[in-house]
Amino acid sequence: MNFRLLGSGLLALALPAWGNTPELTQPTALRLAAGEARPVIDGRLDDAAWQRTPVYERFAQFLPADKQPARWRTTVQILVTDDALVFGIRAWDAEPGRIRAPLTRRDQVKADQDFIAVFIDPVGHRRSAQYVRVGAAGGVEDGLFAAEEDSEDSAPDFDIEAAATRLPDGYSIELRWPLAALRFPHADGAPWRVMVARNIPREDRTLNVSSPTLNKDALSFIAELQPLDGLGDLVEQVRERSFIAFRPELTLRSTRDSSEADGTRRSRKASLGAEFKWRPRADWVVDATLNPDFSQVELDAPQLAGNTRFALSVPEKRPFFLESADVVGPTQADESGENRSLAAFYTRAITDPDWGLRATWRGAGAEATALHLRDAGGGTLLRAGAFATRAGVQPRDSQASFARGRMQLGGLGLAGLVSLRDFGDGLATQVVGSDGVWRAGDSDQWRGHLLLSSTTLGLDAAGQVQHINRERGHRAWAAWRHRDADWVANVNVEEISPRFANDNGFVSQSGIRRASAFGYLRLGPREFAGIALHDHEAQLKLQETRTLADPLLGVAAGQIVDRLVQPGFWFAAARNTGVWGHVGLDSHRARSGGQLHATRTLLVGMESNPGELLNYVNAEVEWGRRLDVDADRVGLGVQSQVQAQMRMPLPGALWLELEQHFGLGWVDALDGRRAFTDRSAQSLVVLHLSPRESLRLIYQQTRFNRREDAAASLAAQDDRGHVLSLMFQHRIGLSRVISLGLNRARAQPGAVRANELFAKATLNF
Repeated sequence: MNFRLLGSGLLALALPAWGNTPELTQPTALRLAAGEARPVIDGRLDDAAWQRTPVYERFAQFLPADKQPARWRTTVQILVTDDALVFGIRAWDAEPGRIRAPLTRRDQVKADQDFIAVFIDPVGHRRSAQYVRVGAAGGVEDGLFAAEEDSEDSAPDFDIEAAATRLPDGYSIELRWPLAALRFPHADGAPWRVMVARNIPREDRTLNVSSPTLNKDALSFIAELQPLDGLGDLVEQVRERSFIAFRPELTLRSTRDSSEADGTRRSRKASLGAEFKWRPRADWVVDATLNPDFSQVELDAPQLAGNTRFALSVPEKRPFFLESADVVGPTQADESGENRSLAAFYTRAITDPDWGLRATWRGAGAEATALHLRDAGGGTLLRAGAFATRAGVQPRDSQASFARGRMQLGGLGLAGLVSLRDFGDGLATQVVGSDGVWRAGDSDQWRGHLLLSSTTLGLDAAGQVQHINRERGHRAWAAWRHRDADWVANVNVEEISPRFANDNGFVSQSGIRRASAFGYLRLGPREFAGIALHDHEAQLKLQETRTLADPLLGVAAGQIVDRLVQPGFWFAAARNTGVWGHVGLDSHRARSGGQLHATRTLLVGMESNPGELLNYVNAEVEWGRRLDVDADRVGLGVQSQVQAQMRMPLPGALWLELEQHFGLGWVDALDGRRAFTDRSAQSLVVLHLSPRESLRLIYQQTRFNRREDAAASLAAQDDRGHVLSLMFQHRIGLSRVISLGLNRARAQPGAVRANELFAKATLNF
């Protein structure tokens, strides 16, 4: 007899009896006494402590329609030990065979799966929250949610412990969240707040939340987090407690590099690195890293860049930079698609740190962080203009420093920052500035920043670094965001002076003044052509960018760089399907003094969770009269991208995960023949051998091919790149990892080849 299953069944029968007790109006925790048995984190709510823990079950539907009663019963129980919060969550399901519970990579618990999400705001102001999603198979995704952008960042990872178990009538999870992984003030803090969400991905994806007053009119998803009752004097007891984590890592690497210019080079190297985290008390965290190795970090997906005038940013994935990322500053794009926060600090500007030190403080009404590190360099150095980004190679062995502090005065938040990059030999860049946010009621938010820069580092015509007379610049930005039951608006105005530079930030365009607006009418659910639309919108995007005078680059003031007029639509339907599109009645100028070209395009996109096998599809295509930047003319062309993901079970409790990215762009010349073709592709295959072991293969390729064009003075071009990455990874406990890998890269022209074998072991103490 399966006594575990019998115990789970008896527990399921016992839980409804708790309905005879008064219903909780907010989540309430039970404090366990010293010496009392703690639950085993196995996903089963059969430990003795759960039998007397208060049960909360006031869930309401948020998606597809808000303010509706929850159709699936979900209960939440919370235990408090001397060092952790422990959540026990039971998810009932009348059709348990339809629960989607694949094995997944870390941070890949998405809307196509059944999951439970827990949001915690230990500061209590609902400006940000730490979150963990636990899938029905025990997969974990975690990160930070920022109210200012109403968006999540899954890059930060926390030392949590989670498990799930399937039951005859649903599933249950246990989540142990150590207090050492929570960031809260030492004194005068507001009550901790929490929200639990449950995702049910059927024909109509449903998301239920434990905050019954939350609705889609809110400026952010965490606007209605509820106070967590039952903590008593826990905060006072643990705020002086010190936590220390030490993670040494050993990497063995063998490399062979070759090129036409440099010949062949071979090396073998053993490197020892470490990360150290010390929380001396609740409001302080000190991080240190020595010789970190990021060989196990997943490759960035390739982007179409052959017809792009400006540099492209990529997301951060390295652990050292992700502690308290919300204090560094917002990291997500707003609803207009812009990401201005990277102008202040862009961690990917730090290429290869030798060592780094960082301290973060978080109070009840203020917070601050400061970091300093030494970068081995060799990455990309950017110098922007109104029509293009110039790029060079970073000098090696630079010192990078950044500090930001923010204080909250009711609905007004004000911050100041300083950023320094010293490359030696008199080459340095400094930035100082201030940013702020004002929450003007429940529907309106104002944001902005002013950054001032000074630099003695420039690039010559060949992209080589050179010492220059000190240049100064500024960047000013203001934005208004409105959201209510009828309409949403995002309005931005900004000015970036020609010589603004930040070598700790991301600056892809300067010497411009821009105004943009993106808004939509919320038209709600309806039926169209026999299709039930859960929601639909009429959208409009407007933007105009004009040049500022830039004598150094020979740019006259007042030239239109781009003018966008894009009426569009969006609607949501079954299987978490979204469809969008717009007509682009736009104009673009490729170079100073050049023609302002009319570009007329049609864009259509969609994303969906079609089923359990093909679990995610995203595609977008823009077709019409597009600008060929290098040739400075318009031709018929396409810009498109497709992403598809599949998951399938294999014999022996294995899971196979397949993910494919494709990108394709081209523009025709005046004779109707193809002027250029830009392609990118990435194939990712993950074989999950167990919840702790996986084999990952990534293969990606890029190619930009241009036909010779004498009329435009363009030579033939054929640039190619191939990358292969194979890695086996085994996890022991929470943070002990053994990785074995192979990386191979090839590029043309130049016959560049790079081959690497590595073995890495990371421990945790």
